[in-house]
Amino acid sequence: MQNLTIYYDGHCPLCQAEVRFLRSRNRAGLLRFVDLQDPHFSEAAERFSCAQALATIHGRLGDEELLTGVRVFAEAYRRVGLNALARLLSVEWLQPAFDAVYRKFARHRHALSRWIGPLLLTLAKRFC
Repeated sequence: MQNLTIYYDGHCPLCQAEVRFLRSRNRAGLLRFVDLQDPHFSEAAERFSCAQALATIHGRLGDEELLTGVRVFAEAYRRVGLNALARLLSVEWLQPAFDAVYRKFARHRHALSRWIGPLLLTLAKRFC
């Protein structure tokens, strides 16, 4: 199975909580994480802009194939052994609905993070 690089918003507590959760389950080392807010993030090297990646989650399989949207979560969950969740998120006819919901979430993630992000990040730090 190829490695998956996940690009995330390091300024978003909800995103940080998800990354912490995934890192805690990444026993096989198949996930790699890149913080889009890191000053070393290179748009030229990754071949997409930070703005694009902040609008919807991006991932890269191996060194080449770029993934966007909920498919990134499906691939991540598959690599950490959450197979039922990965299968659900991979159901082809549900993809448009999942992606629409995720795009709405991504637009409002900082507002949502103010409400529930600190709690989820605290839980992730405590239990992951």
